[in-house]
Amino acid sequence: MERIKQAIEKAKRQGEHPVEGPRVNAVLPALAAEIASISYSSTRTVELDKAHLEKNRIIAFNKNDPMSVCFDLLRTQVLQKMEEKGWRTLAVISPVPECGKTVVAINLGISIAHYTSKTAMLVDFDLRRPRVGAYLGIPPEKSLNDVLSGEAELSEAFVNPGMPKLVVIPTSKPVQKSAEILGSQKVSDLIKELRDRYQERIVVFDLPPMLSSDDAISVLPQIDCVLIVVGSGMVTRTEMTECMHQLGSANLLGVVLNKAQVQPRKYYY
Repeated sequence: MERIKQAIEKAKRQGEHPVEGPRVNAVLPALAAEIASISYSSTRTVELDKAHLEKNRIIAFNKNDPMSVCFDLLRTQVLQKMEEKGWRTLAVISPVPECGKTVVAINLGISIAHYTSKTAMLVDFDLRRPRVGAYLGIPPEKSLNDVLSGEAELSEAFVNPGMPKLVVIPTSKPVQKSAEILGSQKVSDLIKELRDRYQERIVVFDLPPMLSSDDAISVLPQIDCVLIVVGSGMVTRTEMTECMHQLGSANLLGVVLNKAQVQPRKYYY
């Protein structure tokens, strides 16, 4: 990302002085070549299997899939609300297990990465039941487990899943004393670093279900805002009320109804 900024600044400096037409035309191809040459040299890159993604309902990468529009709409609504407040970190939770929060978090992260002015980072903070890496089909190497144990630097856990402007931090296996770890100063510092390193980055954290443990409550005060995923017909009124109570003063962006049987609409222009 720094090289993109440098290339843009270089083009701006060249544009401060009047130049002949042919020279101006030469600036744009040079800038395009500079941006095109950028690669994740210090980040592990993994090419994902499209069939594996579709099997796990990861569809936002495929703009030809009509259902990907749902995540683009969600992305735009989420980004508008976050930009109004200057927020850059988002927690995705559910009241109970199996509501599909991880699938929503992954698809939302991919859709944000497609957005021209933003980069996205997806972090698996469901330390009891980590699934982000498995859903994406990322081979288990360095992960958040190694960072938390002090066996790896944070940057060593970064994975680019073959998609521009998207970085994933997977968790490869369950972590003991997960609530204590999520509430620790080490995790607080980690969140701050991820938030502050790039102004244009949106960090999406996949958190455990609210009513299954105190994990989410431990870390939510460190995250700017929250999105709740509710599985259609899977959450009782009592469970939803308790989930809202547990959120306390957290900044709630909204609630996503997932697993509803809705026919995708077709639009003609």
